[in-house]
This record gives sequence, structure tokens and C-alpha cells, in this order.
Amino acid sequence: MLLNSEPISEDLGYLTLRLTFGGTMFWQHGWPKLMSFAERMDHFPDPFGLGGTFSLILIVFAEVVCSAMVILGLWTRVALIPLILGMAVIAFMLKSGSDFGDKELSLVYLFAYVVLLFTGSGRFSVDRISFK
Repeated sequence: MLLNSEPISEDLGYLTLRLTFGGTMFWQHGWPKLMSFAERMDHFPDPFGLGGTFSLILIVFAEVVCSAMVILGLWTRVALIPLILGMAVIAFMLKSGSDFGDKELSLVYLFAYVVLLFTGSGRFSVDRISFK
């Protein structure tokens, strides 16, 4: 089996981005929301008028399920879409009147996810193993 001619450092960079941003989103944001779902559902922000519970379901799906898919490199580009949308809503709707410092973290996640959307998951991913 021959490896392709792409530099391995590029693929290690994609892996690092996936593990760092997918992992921190999962453990620091998604998992705590999932574990305290019942306490949060009545007062969760509702930027689209869908109801706080449904909004919480959407963001937990993005932050837990989609982040896990990003970590694994499984359907990475598809999994990034809910994460990009979620971070854009946080930065530009929920924190629209806030100082830059208040929305900085959501913007950092947003742009890291956009980079991964353009680049793909790289060589070290389930996608590459499964679909070659």
C-alpha cells in the first residue's frame, strides 16, 4: 500500500484541529449541556422562536454528536455545518451587542470550523479509512 504524496504534516495539522476544536467543544460545552439538560431546557435562549427546549436540543446535537463526528473524522464536512451555524448564531445573534471579548470564543470556534470545512478531515480520519 502506497501513501499518497501529500505532506504528512498537513494531515497532522488537520488532525490537531479536529481533535482540539472538536474535543474541547464536546467536553467543555456539549457534554455539560447534555448532563444538565433538564435544568437548562426551561430558560435556554431561543433566538428563532422555536422554544428553549428545541433550541437546546439543536445545540446539544451540534456540540455532542457533530463534535464527536469531527473528532473521528466521520462525515466531517457535513458535521461541521451545524457547528458553524451554532457558533454564528452565538456570535452574531445572541452576543451581537456584546464586546468582542464576549464573542471571541465563539468566533474562534467558528473560523476553525470554517477552515476544516474547506480543508476536509485529512488522512487520519474515519472518512479516509472507510472511503479511501
